[in-house]
Amino acid sequence: MESRFPPISTMASFVEFFQKGKTFRPKKKFEPGTLRYSLHKTAQASLNSGLNFIEAVKLPRGEQLADWIAVHVVDFFNRINLIYGTITDYCNEDSCPRMSGGPKYEYLWADGKKYKKPTPLPAPKYVSHLMDWTEAQINNEEIFPVKTDVPFPKNFIPTCKKILTRLFRVFVHVYIHHFDRLVAIGAEAHVNTCYKHFYYFVTEFELVSQKEFEPLADLTRRICHQSSYPPSYPDRGR
Repeated sequence: MESRFPPISTMASFVEFFQKGKTFRPKKKFEPGTLRYSLHKTAQASLNSGLNFIEAVKLPRGEQLADWIAVHVVDFFNRINLIYGTITDYCNEDSCPRMSGGPKYEYLWADGKKYKKPTPLPAPKYVSHLMDWTEAQINNEEIFPVKTDVPFPKNFIPTCKKILTRLFRVFVHVYIHHFDRLVAIGAEAHVNTCYKHFYYFVTEFELVSQKEFEPLADLTRRICHQSSYPPSYPDRGR
């Protein structure tokens, strides 16, 4: 019977594999000695230890949910940046004139500024705007406070939900339109590992609507082996 989770060797090589890859945007880093850096290391240790994802994504005892979510939003931003970087040479305005996930799903871009209304864009332009927008949210200390004595704002969880929902669409596009490239460079298992980690995390804390997973429903059933399970913690700030 197929194992539910990848072997430790696969888990341990995941970060190393993508560290060698082409980055679409510069990686965001946590300052050593800070709470976020400590939580980031805790999350990385869980990922590399071979623990199953259902346990690895759970809020560590004594930690605050908002901090745990903030760390994962940044980590997923970095990893999905790297994943898209592996196929960026094959994703251009000619090959991908729309940001889509097959013929049934198209994603429109709106940011309330330059694009006030949902607008169809070529996939690379959509992803570029998405990464710039996400980076701006992460760097905004009014949304992602750096100091532990500064409370998270009321819009923190809604903002994280929007970030993670939009980042998920990069998974959709890459899997559906560039899967052959992932296989060709030997990245399939590593991207699957990242996807499973992302899926179990956002499901645990109800951060992405289940309807968003429809384009990858078959993939999710195949590699995650579990479509959903009750979240352990409600939305709450620090």
